[in-house]
Amino acid sequence: MPQLQEKSMEPYYKPEHLPHFGHISEGNPELAEKFFAYYHSVFTEGALSSREKALIALAISHTIQCPYCIDAYSKECLQQGADLEQMTEAVHVATAIRGGASLIHGLQMLDHVKKLAM
Repeated sequence: MPQLQEKSMEPYYKPEHLPHFGHISEGNPELAEKFFAYYHSVFTEGALSSREKALIALAISHTIQCPYCIDAYSKECLQQGADLEQMTEAVHVATAIRGGASLIHGLQMLDHVKKLAM
């Protein structure tokens, strides 16, 4: 019986992709241009400061579990003057909201169990 050679798994997440995000336009330059215009507009200082927006983005990055976003917005938060304590607190806010969203769905389970038990 021939021996199977174990292939090394290439990682799915490649940090070197992040600086090349703009290359996604190769598939459809028009849509990419529209997306990036919108994206840059969203992060422009407005009613919220750039620092506040970076902290929100960092929290959401953890909620959606995007390693590219976590890398990008950890760096952006630091560049916008946020410190580790503020960044950690933002992540905990996201965690609390995500946990609460999971728990509230438990009421669907309770309703279902009550109907089945009757």
